[in-house]
Amino acid sequence: MKNIFKKIVLVFFVTSLIASCEVKEFSDLNSPDLNDLLKDPSLGDIQDLLGGMQASMRTSIATYFDNTGVIGREYYRFSSSDPRFTADLLGRESAVLDNNTFYLTNPWAARYIVVKSANVVLEAVDKTSADISDQEKNAIRGFAKTIKAYELLLNLNLTYQNGIRVDVDDSSNLGPFLSYTDALDAIRDILEEAASNLSAAGNTFPFDLSEGFLGFATPLSFREVNQALLARIAAYQGDLVGINTFLNDSFFDLDGSLDNGAYYVFSAEGNDIFNPMFFALNSTTANARIVQPSFVTDAESGDSRLSKAVLRNTPLTLDGLTGTYDFYVYTSNTSPIPIIRNEELILLYAEAQHISNPLLAVQAIDVVRDAAGLSDYSGGLTPADLLDEILQQRRYSLYGEGHRWIDMRRFNRLSELPIDRVGDDVWVQFPIPLNENQ
Repeated sequence: MKNIFKKIVLVFFVTSLIASCEVKEFSDLNSPDLNDLLKDPSLGDIQDLLGGMQASMRTSIATYFDNTGVIGREYYRFSSSDPRFTADLLGRESAVLDNNTFYLTNPWAARYIVVKSANVVLEAVDKTSADISDQEKNAIRGFAKTIKAYELLLNLNLTYQNGIRVDVDDSSNLGPFLSYTDALDAIRDILEEAASNLSAAGNTFPFDLSEGFLGFATPLSFREVNQALLARIAAYQGDLVGINTFLNDSFFDLDGSLDNGAYYVFSAEGNDIFNPMFFALNSTTANARIVQPSFVTDAESGDSRLSKAVLRNTPLTLDGLTGTYDFYVYTSNTSPIPIIRNEELILLYAEAQHISNPLLAVQAIDVVRDAAGLSDYSGGLTPADLLDEILQQRRYSLYGEGHRWIDMRRFNRLSELPIDRVGDDVWVQFPIPLNENQ
């Protein structure tokens, strides 16, 4: 990490973050003198940093989703020019996860760049003499801390019990690696601090939010996203009471759109980027995502969520792996990618209720089943029965959104994931990147 942070510069997209959100350019954006910037940052400087944060959240995000999706046996990532997707990630023969290669170092560094920029924003807010009200400062702090916590969580999802650094404010004196449990506690604390800031932030943000936060563009409404992320953290901690508490203040809605939520957004505008998770149907082995066969064979008859798997014209084979369905969660190169959405929250609610209030858990399960064109749940009401059903619904509802591997890991079920070739492995976690120099 010391090497990473010595090399980090605040490189952001500088023309169009999205169609309706412009990001202005620093005089020397590729290597800004942060000491000069932080002497007395203007509101414009802070706004530019926040715009860059939002854009940079998308850097290497496809690699993160490929890591979780391939190891979680949701799909294969075919790349004839790079065998590591089908060798390392699937543990072919003697292959292991490399601590010094792109699939780890790129998303790891990308997330910490956003964390670094959030820390710069927080310092800038404290030092500015610009005419920014206390409420506006709290709005900025609440947003920056929420995004910072989310980015830290993504890295922790990869390294799990190997932990992460949370205290990275001073690149010359980094904090220690925290265990998984301690890191989750620290991330939860950051989110709760952010929630307090947002509660004291007034009615407007003094900067533009991307279209990915449509419907959450005020501090109080964005606080609902913060609370949704806290509900996810509580689930990872096994805190069922906490899940309920945070859901109550989130955008959770049993009667609402399953797709309501916060998203990464993409466009063809200016210097923006396309959705890197999109490949055209019937792509070749040069670049393709192919549905792991059990996703189709394990599905209930009539499940409309199988639209995420589209039958190919011909099967595709690479490295001893064959699939007949294309991964088609994202149907265009500008489709948004969820950060968190209501369908996940409904299933988190079911998880929170499945021991103490099984009938409420079933009510939530049936919302998801009904939306998928399935009949109401008719299985057992024991905690074990309901957990099986919740994990099944999470598998199909949240397919390709980065959850399956983590779900199976947190319930000690990685051994239930399919093995594609004799000798393949299902990894528990990634190693710490080599250049961390612990």
